[in-house]
Amino acid sequence: MNSSPALPAIQPYLFFEGRCAEAIEFYRTALHAEVVTLMRFRDGPGPAQYPPGPAQYPPGPEDKIMYANLRIGRATVLVADGRCEGPARFQGFALSLTVSSVTEADQFFAALADGGQIQMPLTQTFFSPRFGMVVDRFGVSWMVYVVA
Repeated sequence: MNSSPALPAIQPYLFFEGRCAEAIEFYRTALHAEVVTLMRFRDGPGPAQYPPGPAQYPPGPEDKIMYANLRIGRATVLVADGRCEGPARFQGFALSLTVSSVTEADQFFAALADGGQIQMPLTQTFFSPRFGMVVDRFGVSWMVYVVA
C-alpha cells in the first residue's frame, strides 16, 4: 500500500492594497481570467472574529475583496485587497505567461502593457520565437513567451 503524501500546490497570492476589484476587471479583459470565487469583507465574520494583532481587518473594508480565486488558462492566481495600507509592492518575482503562438504573445503582451511599463519589448530569442517582459498598471511583473 502506497501512503505517500499528496504533493503540495504553489499558487501566487497577490495583494492589491485596495485596488483588487480594478485588477480583477483588468485581468478579465487582458488575460481572459475567470473569477472562480470572490468574497468581500462584508461576507466574512467581521473584525470581532479576527484574532488580536496588527491590522488584520482594514478600515472601511465592507466592499473590499477579502479573497478571490482567478483562473487564467490552466493556472490559479489568488488575489485580495490586503490591508489597504498604501501602494502595492510586487518585488522579487514575475508571473510567467506562456502561450502557444506569436499572435497570442503579441495580444497578451499589448494588453498587459496598456497603462504599464515595458521592461523588454517582445522579440525573438534563442529560446523562444517571442519573449518580452512588462510591468502592468498594478506593478505586477510579467514575462510573456511562446513555448517553442
